[in-house]
Amino acid sequence: MSIFKRKSQGTLVPIHEDNAKTKDWVVLLEAATIVGQSRDKLRVALTTQERKLVKRRKLFQKPKYFLVVDGYDPRIHGLYFCPQLYRKEDGDLVPLSGQEIGQLMAHALEGGAVEKTPWYEPTDGAPKASIIDSAPQLEFDSLVVESPNARVSEPVVLRTSGPREKKS
Repeated sequence: MSIFKRKSQGTLVPIHEDNAKTKDWVVLLEAATIVGQSRDKLRVALTTQERKLVKRRKLFQKPKYFLVVDGYDPRIHGLYFCPQLYRKEDGDLVPLSGQEIGQLMAHALEGGAVEKTPWYEPTDGAPKASIIDSAPQLEFDSLVVESPNARVSEPVVLRTSGPREKKS
């Protein structure tokens, strides 16, 4: 045994450095694993806000960030980040759970899922393109925020052409 041997951590998935510093939801979607007539193209494999990051550095280069994901396979998985989403119930904003966020994403990205057989040859390498097209037509309901009422008692001067004058 070597004293410098690293223990296996899981699969390292490269991520952008901006995503390494956020507390967004990590959503792992799985495609081409459900068979049969009536099926969804995508299923939610994992949703979590907890993550293990690995930062690798090379001499005179920027560090590269990796997310440790157990069981990640680029042939069937797509990894996404999503901020906390809310829904409006009885006038209050209620945060969505991770599973609900994952279901929304799976439903929105379903049209971009690549149709292929779930098996592959032993000599096949990892795919060059992602299993899920990342540019779908996303349509979510949005929350419209109304601006607060302005005070009517005092007139407000936005722009003056001459010296400033106070209204009395």
